[in-house]
Amino acid sequence: MNPRPTDTGRDPDGDLDRDSGTDPSRRTALSLAATAGLTLALGALPAFTASAAPRRPADTPPLTGTSHDELWWQAPGDEGSLIEQGLPVGNGRLGALASNDPGRELLLITDATMWTGGLNDTLDADGQFPYGRGDFGSFTLLARLTVDIPDHDLSGVNGYRRTLDLAQGLVTSSYAHSGVTYRRQIFASHPDDAIVLHFTQSGGGRYTGSVTLEGTHGEKPASAESFGASFPNGLRYGAAVTAYGSGGRVRVNGTRVDFSGCKDLTVVVSGGTNYAPDADRGYRDPTLDPEGLARTKVLAAARHSADTLRRTHIADYRRLYERFTLSLGTSTDAQRSLDTWKRLTARARDGVPDPELEAAYLQFSRYLMISGSRDSLPLNLQGLWLDGNDPDWMGDYHTDINIQMNYWMADRAGLSSCFDAFADYCLAQLPSWAKLTHDLFNDPRNRYRNSTEKVAGWTVAFSTNIHGGSGWWWHPAGNAWLSNSLYEHYEYTQSRAYLAKIYPLLKGACEFWEARLLTTTLPGTSREVLIDDKDWSPEHGPQDAKGITYAQELVWALFGNFAAAAAELKRDTAYADTIASLRRKLYLPEVSPKTGWLQEWMSPDNLGETTHRHLSPLIGLFPGDRIRPDGSTPQELVDGATALLTARGMNSFGWANAWRAACWARLKDADTAYQLVANNLRPSTDGSNGTAFNLFDIYEVEKGRGIFQIDANFGTPAAMSEMLLYSRPGHLELLPALPDAWAASGSVTGLAARGGFVVDLRWRQGVPTSVTIRSVGGRTTTVAHGSTSRTVRLEPGASVTLKGLAR
Repeated sequence: MNPRPTDTGRDPDGDLDRDSGTDPSRRTALSLAATAGLTLALGALPAFTASAAPRRPADTPPLTGTSHDELWWQAPGDEGSLIEQGLPVGNGRLGALASNDPGRELLLITDATMWTGGLNDTLDADGQFPYGRGDFGSFTLLARLTVDIPDHDLSGVNGYRRTLDLAQGLVTSSYAHSGVTYRRQIFASHPDDAIVLHFTQSGGGRYTGSVTLEGTHGEKPASAESFGASFPNGLRYGAAVTAYGSGGRVRVNGTRVDFSGCKDLTVVVSGGTNYAPDADRGYRDPTLDPEGLARTKVLAAARHSADTLRRTHIADYRRLYERFTLSLGTSTDAQRSLDTWKRLTARARDGVPDPELEAAYLQFSRYLMISGSRDSLPLNLQGLWLDGNDPDWMGDYHTDINIQMNYWMADRAGLSSCFDAFADYCLAQLPSWAKLTHDLFNDPRNRYRNSTEKVAGWTVAFSTNIHGGSGWWWHPAGNAWLSNSLYEHYEYTQSRAYLAKIYPLLKGACEFWEARLLTTTLPGTSREVLIDDKDWSPEHGPQDAKGITYAQELVWALFGNFAAAAAELKRDTAYADTIASLRRKLYLPEVSPKTGWLQEWMSPDNLGETTHRHLSPLIGLFPGDRIRPDGSTPQELVDGATALLTARGMNSFGWANAWRAACWARLKDADTAYQLVANNLRPSTDGSNGTAFNLFDIYEVEKGRGIFQIDANFGTPAAMSEMLLYSRPGHLELLPALPDAWAASGSVTGLAARGGFVVDLRWRQGVPTSVTIRSVGGRTTTVAHGSTSRTVRLEPGASVTLKGLAR
């Protein structure tokens, strides 16, 4: 993550009554179609994505989860601080932060494709890309939805409680007012492609108030039900709302929807853009009318009761959530009695582990992944959640750790299908990335240009947007890190169809490096090696160093992954041999005789910040695994990596701590890895680094000002997973870095392993008591714990349960 950039760009900028009864077919309804003719017209509108009618389950099966599947609070979110206090909902494309205020429910609504900016294909005077909101562009809000209930002011209610049900994907708030218990649920349905708010009560109460849907870019909607507009970049967008209830009246009143005397109320909102993941069409679908489509979607959902919509959502959500379970031990009754914020505070204050809270933190990460990464764009720096139109770093895709870290957890924790958004994004951007590389990379002003004067394949800058564009500085090794991340997904899934899909990305990245690498002779020897051209070790030190460890490690891994992919797919045999030959000649990093650290700049000197946030030279330790503390790597190299990691320190931003924790897990230092997890769970106060009221990770950009950045919410759970299982193709190690805090007893199911296996594991007193290995494509692997190992051979789909793996 780079320092905050200078912002050089600018932001683009009749009364209908329905009577009702209690029968759902006669319930009060605000139909967006004010006339029958309009209803017919809406029925013919296009869809954001083609989809069949959702399956409507008749009931909801009982839950099998535990108490740590629920988070709860005793206060709503403050409108002025929703990024830290609002509860997130999302269906993978459409997201919102909810305030849960009794008298004024506020939803800040996003669509993953709601971006300003464009291709950004004109370089600055230094040969680097512009990086502002008007040229590169920015992720922005789609809409604001408010449900005002004037007589339910927070000061006049009691017994307030709100919960996030991680097991079912539901945000619920409840309170008592004038002897009546009121309850509302909010969820974002993937099958219905809409956000639903359902207001109920028990005790004879009624709801009276109004619903208002507004844009956030100065739009002037013609009605209360919907709005539509477009950015100067040609992106069209729109949103729509409908409401229905029973026992009262719902009507349009100017720019709002009024409801009065309703026993219950359901509000449905949807929206989107005409973004298309297709470079040939300029990333737009000119035939799509987002406002009209949003109206169609809310009308379709409103044909069903809120209970039906909720059951449909829960069945879809649980299909993903229940692929993974986790227990890290039992918390005390005193810990359980505290709400989530007080538990975080007590844990930090007392230094006492709270294993159920820690397990819930990992499950919250999975909730965010399911909510934020399905059938649309991947998670950016903000995930899918915003509180304004000016996110730091534009809410972009950073290619030197942040987008990669967002997806470390997906495969490990049973959410491989959520990884698809990342892969599909890279594939959709590839034509533009390749053209920009061909046209602009060897610009004579670019300090990172290829001295060979050759250019091929593709690469990116440190920042990328959704329009095929890059921003800030060129990042030559970014192509290798993206490609390696995509290949690692194949190692988990063993899907040849997926491997064939990403193959052009791997090959194009290799072509870039084949054109870029320089030949040099190592000082004091006659040995010739291949090294990276002038480059920067993110994000510190000299900007013109050759052979930086970061690039050398990434390219070494890239070349190996490409050769394996080519062999598996039986393609490009001759070219794969060429790349394998280049790999054998690559310079690989050494340990400095001066510092004892793994060198970062092909120099014995430390040329940067000792405690820098990035662990760029340690990428061969994690997420790579060339450096291993298992005897297969020279001990000097392991010691050098350990010394450098130690020097980097234990206190940094959340994502930097998460990376450190994963590295220490790879080194099998359980207590140090656990301490870094604990550091990230410290409550954020006054903008400090740590975990916010709503469990979002806060990044302190300057004293007293913190921002939400989502990568640590995924990186920290990934590190926790690494503490429970280390894997590489052909080898699994159980509990390699199990801390004392989790050692008494625990279990995990659905923990994925590279090589095509899934592991269910139980332990007691730090020792595995049962492990079941299931093949999802893998055939042979060793399974180890301590000095004991077993070889397992399975056919795809088969499983085996092992005993006797104690030390």
